[in-house]
Amino acid sequence: SEPRPPAAGPGQPSPQQRTETLGFYESDRGRKKKRSLPDLSLLRFISAELTRGYFLEHNEAKYTERRERVYTCMRIPKELEKLMFFGIFLCLDAFLYVFTLLPLRVFLAMFRFITLPCYGLRDRRLLQPAQVCDILKGVILVICYFMMHYVDYSMMYHLIRGQSVIKLYIIYNMLEVADRLISSFGQDILDALYWTATEPKERKRAHIGVIPHFFMAVFYVFLHAILIMVQATTLNVAFNSHNKSLLTIMMSNNFVEIKGSVFKKFEKNNLFQMSNSDIKERFTNYVLLLIVCLRNMEQFSWNPDHLWVLFPDVCMVVASEIAVDIVKHAFITKFNDITADVYSEYRASLAFDLVSSRQKNAYTDYSDSVSRRMGFIPLPLAVLLIRVVTSSIKVQGVLAYVCVVLFYCGLISLKVLNSIVLLGKSCQYVKEAKMEEKLFNPVLTATPGKPAGKQQGTFKSTQGIPTDENGSTSVTSQPVHQKENMPSLLVTSNSDQFLTTPDGEEKDISQDSSELKHRSAKKDLLEIDRFTICGNRID
Repeated sequence: SEPRPPAAGPGQPSPQQRTETLGFYESDRGRKKKRSLPDLSLLRFISAELTRGYFLEHNEAKYTERRERVYTCMRIPKELEKLMFFGIFLCLDAFLYVFTLLPLRVFLAMFRFITLPCYGLRDRRLLQPAQVCDILKGVILVICYFMMHYVDYSMMYHLIRGQSVIKLYIIYNMLEVADRLISSFGQDILDALYWTATEPKERKRAHIGVIPHFFMAVFYVFLHAILIMVQATTLNVAFNSHNKSLLTIMMSNNFVEIKGSVFKKFEKNNLFQMSNSDIKERFTNYVLLLIVCLRNMEQFSWNPDHLWVLFPDVCMVVASEIAVDIVKHAFITKFNDITADVYSEYRASLAFDLVSSRQKNAYTDYSDSVSRRMGFIPLPLAVLLIRVVTSSIKVQGVLAYVCVVLFYCGLISLKVLNSIVLLGKSCQYVKEAKMEEKLFNPVLTATPGKPAGKQQGTFKSTQGIPTDENGSTSVTSQPVHQKENMPSLLVTSNSDQFLTTPDGEEKDISQDSSELKHRSAKKDLLEIDRFTICGNRID
């Protein structure tokens, strides 16, 4: 016998009623399908596509981020040009220093050296370290200037003009690469000379001597000056070409730089390094354009009408440089999620270098700090400019010499005014970045070659540095030499830590020695890499 289905409870449908109900729904669904098949027409599909809606607020964070990226790209030109404007005036200040204050400082140092027997030898040093460096700079400048007289600019111009356009394009690219390479090594040569000449005699000799370093420095400055002269000559040939094809190719070369930069990974340190390189490159191009205009005006007997002929080409060169820098930095910050506020940090770091070089505990000259930071070395460029000006402008008669003296006084006034404005702006930028405590409380690190733990850590941050009555260090008086019985301490610039420390919190320095050694080596690598201008760091 077959099992009987369970009886339906009270209020529940019977199995027969369930079957009938299910069949009714299935038949009704079939009828609906049959009715909806004719409605799936092309007109209904197009109507659905035209009236379909969506809500952007369901992904608010994503679209807000995209809008901020657009605003960041819109802010990049303004913030970048602020940094460029400040950096160009820093380079101008260091460049004017060679023509204005350096000759006066050399004269005062020589006067002190000559009149030293009259006053007696009060100090163990004949000259202060800064005076020794000034004399070395002046002697190198004079020697290289006389060596440049043996280089024929006219022969070089006609030799380059006889080459084809493609050859000149390749030569110009090679000169740019060579300029970056020789600049990165040239500042090391000059620093080695300055330290070798001023190193305390009590220490063990670990160098080849002052004279070999001096000849190396003279050879470097002379070679770099010739390199810049070839660059200026190539640019002059491009200006004087009939169809302007070479100038167009050289300007298009700037846009090739975008391809080699924007698709690479950049950190803040790398972007800071590239920004400094762009500042140096833009200022150098301005000086090269000045040299080209001087040479062309001399050839046309200083006819002012010819200046308006050169004006469109000069504007094209400057505009292409600005456009390339803006596009390059805009896409680099976009692809690497870097905000536009980072350029304010870069500007504050450059301002910190300027203000710290005016302190009593300054360990370098301001022009040298600019050279290390941006890779801009003013000596070779100054040698070339003096050579071009003296060969282009003939000074004859008493009135001409009076004009030269007045022009020199005007340069000194411009240098002093520029320095005052820059110092005031730098103090403002340092205050806005809240770096005043780092300025007046420098970090003391151990001497190279000695472990940090064996140094006496109980010294105050201003020990060996005279302070005013209120306890703050002055930024205008001369540095004071520390006593020799004190341990050798090195005052490092806090702007290095301002941009080389990671974004996260630093670990405790009381960890094991292996980790401390690894972190310090990484920090030194970043510092060296930031002072290099030969492209990006290779990871």
